[in-house]
Amino acid sequence: MNESKNSANAMWGGRFASGPDEIMSRINASIDFDQRLYAQDIAGSVAHCQMLIRQGIVSQSDGDAILSGLDTVLQEIESGRFEFKTALEDIHMNVESRLRELIGDAAGRLHTARSRNDQVATDLRLWVRDTIDTIDEQLKGLQQTLIELAESHADAAMPGFTHLQPAQPVTFGHHMLAYVEMYGRDRGRFADCRKRMNESPLGAAALAGTSFPIDRGATASALGFDRPMANSLDAVSARDFALEFLGAASICATHLSRQAEELVLWCAPQFDFVRLSDAYSTGSSIMPQKRNPDAAELARAKAGRIFGALQGLMVVMKGLPLAYGKDMQEDKEPVFDAADSLSLTIAAMNGMIGDLTVVPEALLQALDQGFPTATDLADWLVRVLDMPFRDAHHATGAIVGLAEDKGCALADLPLTDMQAIAPGITEDIYSVLSVPASIDSRTSEGGTAVANVRAAAAAARERFL
Repeated sequence: MNESKNSANAMWGGRFASGPDEIMSRINASIDFDQRLYAQDIAGSVAHCQMLIRQGIVSQSDGDAILSGLDTVLQEIESGRFEFKTALEDIHMNVESRLRELIGDAAGRLHTARSRNDQVATDLRLWVRDTIDTIDEQLKGLQQTLIELAESHADAAMPGFTHLQPAQPVTFGHHMLAYVEMYGRDRGRFADCRKRMNESPLGAAALAGTSFPIDRGATASALGFDRPMANSLDAVSARDFALEFLGAASICATHLSRQAEELVLWCAPQFDFVRLSDAYSTGSSIMPQKRNPDAAELARAKAGRIFGALQGLMVVMKGLPLAYGKDMQEDKEPVFDAADSLSLTIAAMNGMIGDLTVVPEALLQALDQGFPTATDLADWLVRVLDMPFRDAHHATGAIVGLAEDKGCALADLPLTDMQAIAPGITEDIYSVLSVPASIDSRTSEGGTAVANVRAAAAAARERFL
């Protein structure tokens, strides 16, 4: 028998007379990616061992040897001295095999009252929980950068868009605070996910629990879980926590992609609303004049990978009967890849937002197009002439058409021309047709008036930071 096959077989029992085929070994092994779970795996083993000692299931001497050995394994991995072996399949068997090399037969007692099924479920929950905490801090940092930018440009007028057409004047600060709210909701979704997933599978064993007198509450508490999972079948079967994480990640990636798209547009000479420095731009191999916002484009593209991870895992899980199936080994790579992609995208967005230079004159110049104060004209007709809004809307549309024919802004249209369409209009109409007047009139809660934006930025600091 091939020696590598013998070594692979040795860890998981005497049921098999020969080792796996080479192709079987390749498709079965997960150590290339699940070694990322080493810290969580060892933390789970430490908690499990400490509980076994307290419950009298493992002797103090064997338990102390196991704990000391696990600490050595952790140090070896973190220092880069640990040799991960594909023949041992996964992180669990790699750690246990090395533990046996270090302390001998006592290592075999660690797996008492435990299965790889509840072990991997615990490891992944711990990893996702840790990742959520990291992402939350990143999003908080991005919100802070956006709030600072909003405060710096609370009064910088720019077009607000619908259908990517000029709609009404807003301020740049108001626009930035919209993303602060989006990322705040993303943080809330991750927090909800963390709360729901913070139950411990450890002690569910393979699927039915164990006959040993374990204390699942103790291991749950030691690992920072709120409680043990209530059903052993569910404990080893559930991956909805990973799906929920990927769902929250996908929504967050959507927000990041939308903001990245705006940066791509705004950096174009046709807009020139903002400029990115060399730190977040690249050039062209053939066109020397180019400055490409590649960081924003890649941030926009990363969303596709994250969406794909969610869809892929949903397809894996949709047809699985209870309890554990090897299909579930496919849960880790999409979760890892999505987490990496999201973390990198948040970091890139935070860097770009902190790096960009706003071009106020370009923002203001863009307000010369599209008659952005037309709604203000209609509102004046309603407020001053007591005209029904639909009638005011119709009259304003006619006035806009007249200004378009004359090639002038609404504020430059002669009063007599407007009176020909709505006879009650007076000189006072010009008081609402300027961009500053339009912005300062939007004082409703959540509106773009400069005072509102400054207050909203301060409130956002209190709520999110």
